[in-house]
Amino acid sequence: MLTIGYLVTEAEDVWLVGNNGVARAAHVVGYDQETGFGLVQSLGALDLPHLEFSDSDPITAGDSLIVAGQGGREAAINTKVISVREFAGSWEYVLDSAIFTVPAHPRWSGAAVIDWSGRLAGIGSLYIQQAAGDDDEIDGNMIVPINLIKPILSDLVERGARKQPPRPWLGMTTAEAEEHLVVAGIAEGGPAMRAGVEPGDMVLGIDGERITGLSKLFRTIWSLGDAGVSVPLMLHRDSQVISVTVESAARGDFLKKPRFN
Repeated sequence: MLTIGYLVTEAEDVWLVGNNGVARAAHVVGYDQETGFGLVQSLGALDLPHLEFSDSDPITAGDSLIVAGQGGREAAINTKVISVREFAGSWEYVLDSAIFTVPAHPRWSGAAVIDWSGRLAGIGSLYIQQAAGDDDEIDGNMIVPINLIKPILSDLVERGARKQPPRPWLGMTTAEAEEHLVVAGIAEGGPAMRAGVEPGDMVLGIDGERITGLSKLFRTIWSLGDAGVSVPLMLHRDSQVISVTVESAARGDFLKKPRFN
């Protein structure tokens, strides 16, 4: 079963409950930090139909989709795509072309997003207020497009992760505030904490290059190399500019590992 990864990452127990009343224990097969997808395997037959994958690339603003969260057909809602655009999350996450739909579904996490051919077009990830991508507050959902799983699905099934080396991870939550990049949080024991980065630091640059914008920050870090690469940060703290080198790591090394068959 395909879902959104944060629902199952490091889960102690996973249960899948169908609208037919059947409940089965399950375990996490894989998680992909780059897309945010998670894969779960039922430990018994669910006796439920499955959805074929759609092609999410042609989806554009104005298209209609169905968001089906917990509750089945009765809880499904008709939605409209309000924008397809880049999305950057503070947790070191960027999608090139996330899908944003309105109105917001109340149970968006892991919801199936279905096109009008009845195929799976994406998985619900977030509730967001700027669904249109501008300053107007419009409640909606961010959807991870289904095409992102296709190149890595066999890797997740066989290995629990994609074959390519993981991206460098700093363990640093970063927020945009008044056109500045501010460290909002640090993962306990993570690379940024070990390097001395502190909440409240302002990120000015990477490897000598001035940086503005979350997506630019993360893409510049990832361009330096694979997990383990040194990341030179230029920070502003207490009215001073300081340099800190973070020895990056693989995010998966800090997570409970999935079990395999």
